[in-house]
Amino acid sequence: MNRPAISVDGLTRRFGRFVAVDGVSFEVSKGEIFGYLGANGAGKSTTIRMLCGLLRPSAGRAVVNGHDVVKHTWEVKRSIGYMSQKFSLYLDLTVQENLQFFAGAYGLRGQLLSQRLEHALELALLTDRRNVLTGALPGGIRQRLALASALLHQPPIVFLDEPTAGVSPDARRAFWRTIRQLAHEGTTLFVTTHTLDEAEHCHRVGLMAEGRLVALDTPAELKRRHVPGALFTLHPAGGRSKELLAKLRQLEGVLEAQPFGHRLHLRIAAERDEAWLASLLEQVGFGEVGFDRTEPTLEDVFLQVAKEGAAATEGR
Repeated sequence: MNRPAISVDGLTRRFGRFVAVDGVSFEVSKGEIFGYLGANGAGKSTTIRMLCGLLRPSAGRAVVNGHDVVKHTWEVKRSIGYMSQKFSLYLDLTVQENLQFFAGAYGLRGQLLSQRLEHALELALLTDRRNVLTGALPGGIRQRLALASALLHQPPIVFLDEPTAGVSPDARRAFWRTIRQLAHEGTTLFVTTHTLDEAEHCHRVGLMAEGRLVALDTPAELKRRHVPGALFTLHPAGGRSKELLAKLRQLEGVLEAQPFGHRLHLRIAAERDEAWLASLLEQVGFGEVGFDRTEPTLEDVFLQVAKEGAAATEGR
């Protein structure tokens, strides 16, 4: 059986009385894109810093590429690539100068350095910008450069902490194309994000809330388990959303009714259909409201998991 790229058992980090990461356990397979999803402050960055050997765990154990993060910290750091939340390259150096600097830190020299440099530039689509000052690059292209720097030594595992925060949608799409290419080539990618649509690109997703890993599976399985039934998006007009929401929540056959921006998300039993929903809306005086059958998103999953967690806490 193949050894997992990352193995985590009961990993915990406390800062005084505050528990930032609370006993999380999971494994990441080789070549997997593993998404670590949660709101700011959920414990994502603290977890990734422990896995990179930058922060000592308070309890539990983590093994990265076969190395214990406490006992063999240096071996962990040598075998991974790490792209932090904060842009860490030098703005007054050119693209190529930044890459050469980090290549030297990884001990790359001579022909090997030249080969890795050209490969990194090609992978990040920066070959024609090699002589441009880094400070003159748009945010999305800087992020590609930061990723290229983390890949120079061809690590088997790459940690990306909020890699597309603050960049344009086009830049985000380009970045994720690169991530998928790396995974296809066998690189393991551990990606933290609070952007729900990005997590759809991951093979599996772990949902973090208040330092705890509250759900873990493929995006499809998370939706099936936490958002069963048929999901519809309703388009109420004239500011009557609250009135409609209150009535729907009282009806048999309605599993969930929640605001979703200016619309409503309505989840009904799987055996119900569009005709049943149209009749239901007519019954409560909203026959003019339009609706569309829709597929659940990870946002629906996250809201449902949060609701389940709150209900469990109240029941203690």
